[in-house]
Amino acid sequence: MSLKRTRARERALQALYQIDVAAEGIDDALSRFWKSFEPVEREVMEDAEGFVRGVAAHRRTIDDTIEGVSTNWRLDRMAKVDRNVLRLAVYELLRTDVPVKVAINEAIELGKKYGSESSGAFVNGVLDKVAAGLPPERRRTDR
Repeated sequence: MSLKRTRARERALQALYQIDVAAEGIDDALSRFWKSFEPVEREVMEDAEGFVRGVAAHRRTIDDTIEGVSTNWRLDRMAKVDRNVLRLAVYELLRTDVPVKVAINEAIELGKKYGSESSGAFVNGVLDKVAAGLPPERRRTDR
């Protein structure tokens, strides 16, 4: 697990949260978002923007996936931090080759760091259900 990728996930979560709260376009939001930080390593910025744009491009599928396994929670009722942690992680699970365990563990840590006391457990529960629905070759733990 790369520290730069972890930082990129953190920045992506923060940007996704900002976009969710401000309900603005991605380009404007990212431009404003990066201005609020001191210089960020280029690789971290590129990875974070890749995450944000990936989530945006596949948001309907991501949101449908989350709602499909969150039987007692609609997305609009979830805490904004939890919702965006889940979006980021589900994007990684569905659209990248990041190992399933890494995507889930990183999301749990983001939930614990930025969410409420129960966010880590909530995120874990939802993502375990998403992971259970992945193709068997994607769920392999040795990846």
